[in-house]
Amino acid sequence: MQSGGSDEFSGRLGLIFATIGAAIGTGNIWRFPRMVGANGGGSFLVPWVIFLFLWSVPLIIAEFALGKRSRTGTVGTFRIFAGKRFAWMGLWTAWISTAIGFYYAVVTGWCLNYFQAAIRGGLSGDVDTVEVWNSFLQAPEQVIFFQAIAVIITLLAIWNGAKAIEKVNVFLMVSLFVLLFAALFLAFVMDLDDGSLDGFVYMFSIQPEYLAQPETWINGLSQSAWSCSAGMGMAITYSVYMRKDEDTTLNAATMCLANNSISIIAGLTVMMAVFAVVDDPLSAVSGGSSAITFLVLPEVFAQAPGGPVVQLAMVTMFFLALSFAALTSMISTVELCVRNFVDHGIERPQAVGFTTIAIFFFGLPSAMLWIRMDPGTGVAFPQFLEVQDHIWGYGLMFSGLFIAYSIWKYGWNRYRVWQEDNGEKGFDFRDYLDHGVSSFRDDFINTGDNDWWIGKWWDYIMYLGFPLMFGVLMLSYFGDLLTNVHDPWNPSNPHGISIILLFWGVTAGLFMGMNKYILVNRVTSVNGSLWPPNWDLEPRPLYRNVPDGADAPIDTLPGGEDPYIVQVGDSLPPTFVDDYGDTRGHSAASLEAELA
Repeated sequence: MQSGGSDEFSGRLGLIFATIGAAIGTGNIWRFPRMVGANGGGSFLVPWVIFLFLWSVPLIIAEFALGKRSRTGTVGTFRIFAGKRFAWMGLWTAWISTAIGFYYAVVTGWCLNYFQAAIRGGLSGDVDTVEVWNSFLQAPEQVIFFQAIAVIITLLAIWNGAKAIEKVNVFLMVSLFVLLFAALFLAFVMDLDDGSLDGFVYMFSIQPEYLAQPETWINGLSQSAWSCSAGMGMAITYSVYMRKDEDTTLNAATMCLANNSISIIAGLTVMMAVFAVVDDPLSAVSGGSSAITFLVLPEVFAQAPGGPVVQLAMVTMFFLALSFAALTSMISTVELCVRNFVDHGIERPQAVGFTTIAIFFFGLPSAMLWIRMDPGTGVAFPQFLEVQDHIWGYGLMFSGLFIAYSIWKYGWNRYRVWQEDNGEKGFDFRDYLDHGVSSFRDDFINTGDNDWWIGKWWDYIMYLGFPLMFGVLMLSYFGDLLTNVHDPWNPSNPHGISIILLFWGVTAGLFMGMNKYILVNRVTSVNGSLWPPNWDLEPRPLYRNVPDGADAPIDTLPGGEDPYIVQVGDSLPPTFVDDYGDTRGHSAASLEAELA
């Protein structure tokens, strides 16, 4: 029996700030302006906003609904909603987030380093920003030092659970809004200085020729998908801490709209500042994510009107805001992994300690390996980190597909139950729409706690629109690799296709193999021997974080009849049925672990 009661946020504000913090990251502040600059300014905003409501909001609504009912992290959610055989999908979701966290901790360290450099005047107008970047990236002890600071801050933020995560995110998000608005005001003054406001105008001017290009729409979809963290399991994780009567629909929309608002503010800040002082602004903002952030923007902010004090304030506020955005994403990344350990009986301090240590050590290669020099520009770049992003960045799209699959499976199961209850045979599409497709929405979204009633449009998106958009993203991604990457099928090519398929295939195969022996069951020793012939399997308990008085039954779900899925504080069944149909008690080692 796992000790302790449920862990939950104090209210809606805490949930919203935590989920906004999970969604807002460095991509809002450095990738979004690059996408705007490269895709026709306001022309890019059109598909970006459209896909906010076609991809991000529907998927976040689904994640909130899944987590609120399962009251477990990603592994437990798929074990409950998709069934025992599909718990590995939850592990895939957790792994993608954690694998991104390995190198994201390094990126967070970059942001912290640039903040400390800015505040002490190390990014002033007479500084060679290329030399600053190169010397830092090529000094692994410095990169690792700031990576360690990022990991330590994350550890302290999540150590005490939901309440601590809530407080930290409220502070960081409020500070981020204040800093970005202050930076936006100074950038507006810079853009207004020449009397043109050309950066502002470009940001919101629609150029029809860009809307006719498929690339603009694909980039809008990818930016919306990554920026809101839709499908990454972040919303599933934080919804575990929802109060019993908390809304899912309005919270999901609020989270996504706040995320996009931050992107607009950051984009305006960058575009107006760059247009104010750079002769070729579009070339500057389209020059690559790290290039614009760490090379161009310090030079831009060093030319802000108002003298050295305003210039120092501008660059300091920007990199502090960037650091806060990175830290909130780090917090959610680590918490997603920690939640899965806690669900399976690991005490929180051990789970936090193990996860943060792993994040640090597995992030070391991204901090110090394959630091190359671009011969054309003379700018250093971290190739190992970029390869990791290349491999795992698109892997999160499968997490979204797995979420959709769980919804499809639930709808099909409910349709078959309806057929049995009503003596219907065969397949009737009209009945399937009425009693299958709409089941998830009726049972887990429109529950009476939701502020917004969700209509059939959500069903169409999840059943038809989502797989179509997923297919377009994947085809465009691999098509781009085939077209623009030399020798894309060479396994040694770090930017090719084979290395992605290899890592995806090995990881998925490993996780499927772990499903029976680690995720759903646990290996025990019959007589104390560690040799495989003396091993045995017994069910692995899953502990649900259900608030007092909450109504969260799971009996109609594929994994809901598993007696080893219990609420925190409840006792486990004294016996279990093994693979041979025999009923027997737990091993002595397992009983000792439960008592501990």
